[in-house]
Amino acid sequence: METNRAAGTAHRCKHAVVIGGSIAGLLASRVLAEHCERVTLVERDRFPDTAVPRKGLPQAHHLHVLLARGREALEELFPGIGEELAAAGAEMIDAGQDIAWLTRSGWGARFRSEICSFACSRPLVDHVLRRRVTAIGNVAIREASEVTALQFTTDARQAVGAVVSRRDRSSPGREEIAADLIVDASGRNSRTPEWLKAAGSAVPEETVVDAHLGYASRLYRRPDAASADWKCLYVQAAPPERTRGGVAFAIEGNRWIVTLGGIGGDYPPTAEAGFRQFMGSLASRELADVVEHAEPLSPIAGFRATENRWRHYERLAAQPEGLLVLGDAACAFNPVYGQGMTMAALGALVLRQSLRQTFAARPASPPDGLARRFQHALAHLNKAPWLLATSEDFRSPLFDGARPGLSSRLMHRYLDRLVAHTTRDQDLRKVFLGVLHMVRPSAMLFRPDTFAKVMLRPRPPVIPS
Repeated sequence: METNRAAGTAHRCKHAVVIGGSIAGLLASRVLAEHCERVTLVERDRFPDTAVPRKGLPQAHHLHVLLARGREALEELFPGIGEELAAAGAEMIDAGQDIAWLTRSGWGARFRSEICSFACSRPLVDHVLRRRVTAIGNVAIREASEVTALQFTTDARQAVGAVVSRRDRSSPGREEIAADLIVDASGRNSRTPEWLKAAGSAVPEETVVDAHLGYASRLYRRPDAASADWKCLYVQAAPPERTRGGVAFAIEGNRWIVTLGGIGGDYPPTAEAGFRQFMGSLASRELADVVEHAEPLSPIAGFRATENRWRHYERLAAQPEGLLVLGDAACAFNPVYGQGMTMAALGALVLRQSLRQTFAARPASPPDGLARRFQHALAHLNKAPWLLATSEDFRSPLFDGARPGLSSRLMHRYLDRLVAHTTRDQDLRKVFLGVLHMVRPSAMLFRPDTFAKVMLRPRPPVIPS
């Protein structure tokens, strides 16, 4: 059984409720268990017993990437989880050596970068995390249950409980659960704004940037005779001229997950012939060629709910105490950039730090000041990946949201030159990959030595695919 309380410390909170059994919800439960006598995680689905997609998580059929910083964060929260993933078939992947990446300027330089993470499916990550969370003695998981309302004090300044309803016939009914802390990790479809409005409290502003990306995915068995020298093949879209991209990614069970994406409304079909035709239309034929002789293992699944959506809880003048919002419920990114799982893990670390600071300053329950402290810290964390995702989405030929200004256009020109140099220069590519994998700050891209290389050297010609 897992133990999560540091020696010599006492629980400062009696009961916390977590809404949603996503990765963000599981990791939040892990952190809350350090400070709360009891943690109750409420999930609409029934969890599968094995590493397969579940009904309430349609994204699980598609490619998910755990960035290097996300791997580090998971290890910090669950020491040894890397060994568990590896034992279940996950492969270590070096971002510089094992990924063949066709950028808008040609194939990226290949070399051992030591920027590493695991190649595996999203259901496997979920399954291993659930197993670890279930082993925590003071965490209880209520499956097939739904939070249908939140309860507040009469002045709406404090969240005090949740109304939970069963979603199956095994134990129907409605129950009111008192809580000192409520954490919403329910994802893009979060109902917290609706519940705040019903309580007479202010609702957060939203910023939405939608590049109209859609994708379609299928599992294949990797051929025994496959001679590819990569574990991931990525043919990148280059909007507005080239709106289509695709990736083949090695996962457990000797399989590839193949995901095709189209930006600006150029959605890949989910019918067999259209899926193959779309794959053959990419900037490189290599993806279509390697998949041609692979055995399909699943139907083709599509997904289009990909807009960037930031609910600005950090801007609320008076968010109710005892209510925290994290993961996609607070800030959801376009999935094409692979930031979701990593941001969930880093958000859990922000929650841990906020709880420690709050209880150190005021060792009592309810924890006054926690909501504001946490939402501001989470917003600060989200700022850099948000700018990365949305600035790239501005290139889409079909785009909803505030139009980019001069600074974004200048950023595009600089990044285009940088990426062009990464097809030849291993040092620049390692800096670039380190920023993408969040193990290096984004400011590294603009250091004087990097800036000089990018701007003063002649831009390399595009290498044909």
